[in-house]
Amino acid sequence: MPPVPVHPPADLSAERPALRAALLDWYDAHGRTLAWRAAPGAAAPDPYRVWLSEVMLQQTTTPHATPYFQAFASRWPTVPDLAAAEDSDVMAAWAGLGYYARARNLLACARAVAHDHGGAFPDTEAGLLALPGVGAYTAAAVAAIAFDRPANVVDGNVERVMARLFAVETPLPAAKPGLRRLAASLVGDERPGDWAQALMDLGATVCRPGRPLCELCPLTRWCAGFGSGAPERYPLKTKKADRPHRAGVAWVLRDDRGRVALVRRPDKGLLGGMTGLPTSDWSGPAAEAAPPVAVEWRDAGAVEHVFTHFSLTLSVRTATGAGDFLWTDPDEALRSLPTVFRKALERGLSLGPHDIGEALVGQSPRTLRR
Repeated sequence: MPPVPVHPPADLSAERPALRAALLDWYDAHGRTLAWRAAPGAAAPDPYRVWLSEVMLQQTTTPHATPYFQAFASRWPTVPDLAAAEDSDVMAAWAGLGYYARARNLLACARAVAHDHGGAFPDTEAGLLALPGVGAYTAAAVAAIAFDRPANVVDGNVERVMARLFAVETPLPAAKPGLRRLAASLVGDERPGDWAQALMDLGATVCRPGRPLCELCPLTRWCAGFGSGAPERYPLKTKKADRPHRAGVAWVLRDDRGRVALVRRPDKGLLGGMTGLPTSDWSGPAAEAAPPVAVEWRDAGAVEHVFTHFSLTLSVRTATGAGDFLWTDPDEALRSLPTVFRKALERGLSLGPHDIGEALVGQSPRTLRR
């Protein structure tokens, strides 16, 4: 039977020790087992693994990030190992995780730690913040989890817990500074690493978006959102503006050996430094984009992809030809390309440059496998 709603005090300072004890007790019994996490009370976690996981988990779910973490940790088990890796190898291993600037920052940080800090991460929040590519959240998370520093670690899960615990009426994103202050008011010197992970686990498994499992929550006694009878109302959110749409062309060019033509994208900009298919500019309508080589191109339909700030329609065209490209086996390309290029390549390969009766560009393409 769910607990009876209560009306918690607006100021939790007097209740802080009891609240913290309740959440840490819950974490000891119900904390998630994660590939990068040390169990409560076990030896201190490896800062490298904590840092690597936190970078991967930014804008990525735990189930999606876990196999990437395991592959990275197996291939590059230490900071010096990662620092010595080829850029192209790391970018290829990152393909599919999205937000590719994180992979470039990952290498820059690993090299700074290896070359400037003797392979050991700084053990303070300020020292971690000085590393390239390390922002406020990552610095706080590594300081707390790896070094047990009392840092204020606030991700989306923690924001949701705070918004419900205090029934915050300011909508996101304007509420973010206030939610950080509320989270900071509960940080303490006792088990700060476990506290940070307990809050994140509570948000991920109990205080979920949509339908929170209040009957399983250790904090209902103090939760103003629960006391209101409508905890799912929080956090309030400002309606997002419509996502703009862009279009472009991706060219799937194969040589007489069946290999696919790839290019390395410029270091700056979207998917910077990644290997991908030759494409047109995505800044506006595809119009009549100039292909990379002058051969007979065939229409293979289109694919859709959604980035954080815009959606994209890529018209896919395929041909056989030659030129100065990174010629790659199709299976290898499908394993290593970012998702948007993998979609386009799959569409291009489903038509095949050697098929007879393919539709020419400008004519209606035949039905393709989706």
